[in-house]
Amino acid sequence: MTMVEEPNVSAGAPGGDALTPQGRRTKKGRPKARRPLKWVLRGAVLATVGYVAGVLLTMGIRGGDPTDEIAVVVGYVLALLGWLAGVGGIEAFGRQWIGKSPEVSQDRSWGRYFSFSVDHKVIGIQYGVTLIGVLLIGGISAMIMRIELASPGIGVVDLDDFNKIVSMHGILMVAVAVAGVIGAFGNYIVPIQVGAADMAFPRINALAYWLLPPVAIALLAAPLLGAFNAGWTAYAPLSVTNESGQILFNMAIITFGLVSILGAINIMVTVITMRAPGMTWGRLPIFTWAAFATSLLAFTVTQFFAGALVLVTMDRIAGTSFFSPEVGTSLLYQHIFWFYSHPAVYIMVIPGFGVILELTTTFARKPLFAYRAVVASMLAIVGLSVVVWAHHMFTSGMADFLHGPFMILTEAISIPTGVIFLGMIGTLWQGRLWFRTPLVLAFGWLFNFLIGGITGIFLADVATDIHLHDTYFVVAHFHYTIVGGAIFALLAAVFYWFPKFTGRMYNDTLGKVFAVWVTVAFNATFIPLFWAGMNGMNRRIGDYPPAYEGANKFASVWALILGASFLLFLGNLIYSAIWGPKAGPNPWNARTLEWLVSSPPSTHNFTSQPKVVGHPYDYGIEGSVHAYFPAEAAKHAASDQQDDPPSAEEEALV
Repeated sequence: MTMVEEPNVSAGAPGGDALTPQGRRTKKGRPKARRPLKWVLRGAVLATVGYVAGVLLTMGIRGGDPTDEIAVVVGYVLALLGWLAGVGGIEAFGRQWIGKSPEVSQDRSWGRYFSFSVDHKVIGIQYGVTLIGVLLIGGISAMIMRIELASPGIGVVDLDDFNKIVSMHGILMVAVAVAGVIGAFGNYIVPIQVGAADMAFPRINALAYWLLPPVAIALLAAPLLGAFNAGWTAYAPLSVTNESGQILFNMAIITFGLVSILGAINIMVTVITMRAPGMTWGRLPIFTWAAFATSLLAFTVTQFFAGALVLVTMDRIAGTSFFSPEVGTSLLYQHIFWFYSHPAVYIMVIPGFGVILELTTTFARKPLFAYRAVVASMLAIVGLSVVVWAHHMFTSGMADFLHGPFMILTEAISIPTGVIFLGMIGTLWQGRLWFRTPLVLAFGWLFNFLIGGITGIFLADVATDIHLHDTYFVVAHFHYTIVGGAIFALLAAVFYWFPKFTGRMYNDTLGKVFAVWVTVAFNATFIPLFWAGMNGMNRRIGDYPPAYEGANKFASVWALILGASFLLFLGNLIYSAIWGPKAGPNPWNARTLEWLVSSPPSTHNFTSQPKVVGHPYDYGIEGSVHAYFPAEAAKHAASDQQDDPPSAEEEALV
């Protein structure tokens, strides 16, 4: 079962080749020396030239100044094209379009992470490192917010700058939560788990990643053009009427929507068409199921938010009146936004479900409890998530007769979520628990997301939501859901698959210290905000009455302690990636396919086609095998007839 965009050059090239435009050869046939940053710098230069050219062209045609929003839009589009041309994206597609063979690089140095590589594992690392960088920037903005909120009155930033920081923090952290697990681990792990050599569309996969850096740069540059203080939601009419920084925000998020859609298509097609022989839907690893369900949801709903921002952009530059305060309706924007954004909550947390369940069965040494029910629950969440958006609108003046149905539907989504929780608890029950760092973080995830889920019921109920809406209770609930459900799962995934990525082990003692530290500090930061919200403290404000000072000061101190924990996280990973002890291919003695290959895997993942013959989580069942490699088994069988009896490793292989 194969369906690919093109012959996978990366899979066939020796030594882990990646399809890159910079991999040219000298006349003597040796790889040309590479300057790793050359292509990124070239992309930056061409992006700058493109932006300036677009602005000047627009000014020459219609006049105005460099902050004119039509000029900014044209400049952004040309900058995006210049960036892709500089890093090699256009060349990678263009050579095939004009009938030339793709060029292959045999370079295995760190420089390949700065190239337009189509190797899904390189792309996974690119996503991971980029999004950890964005996570740190978003975290620093959160620290500034909490320092400002430590006491009432104006402190380190004025109210206008505070609103900009809130907007920046919100959208950057949401981007990490949306793309973190799927972008990094979906790319790296899913093809190997299903027995594929690469993604179905390798060039599109690379294109999706290289669209991401311009998104981050545009968001960070937006304040230079003026305020974009409409928050990460970009609510109209403020997003229609505020300063020109909003236009860069719009363009960046539209581009990010394209990244999400392209990634979703790639994962779905890969899972549907490129599974190894014997890899039935009932034998798919649970993380792959989670990635598939998430991709199905992202492909279905992402265009709504992107479409709403296109309409906002048209209101700003084309004179339309979809959401303008004079003619349009801002309520329409809210409906379109939440039709995407509440499903987006599950785009963030369903991959977390997959990660946590994947490592739970490994470290409990038990079959995954209620595997089919868990899979059905993930798919049920996908379906239910698109009919619950209006509980965000209970205070908007929506018709009373709609309150009951949307309340019931919102509360109903807790049923499949509860089944997934029971799947984890049932797996842990009477298991032989191996307390390594990923499992400790999984326990933190279990507690945090449980709090997020329970408090969400209060916001789904009409009577309590009217009181709690737009208070810090919502802020606390949101962070317990997203940080607890997505970021904690992302951290657990980093520690679980770190040996596979690097071939080295991290310091597990330091990992456990970090896991406990981040869990305690997170709860100490956000539990006081439930109290503040229940007592009426509004969110998205830079000042507040003195009555809330105690809770905010406590939360701010612990927020700084929470931020400091990530220094330990980064230090452990960086040191271990360079000097950590060798991990071997399967340090966890896990059963899924990614643990049956070398660490890190070769470019083409497998030396021969695997055959799946059993369930991936049949731990403790004598004689159970998930997959084997027929070619390797035949080779060993032929060798056994001539040589000594097979070793234990060879017996296990067969």
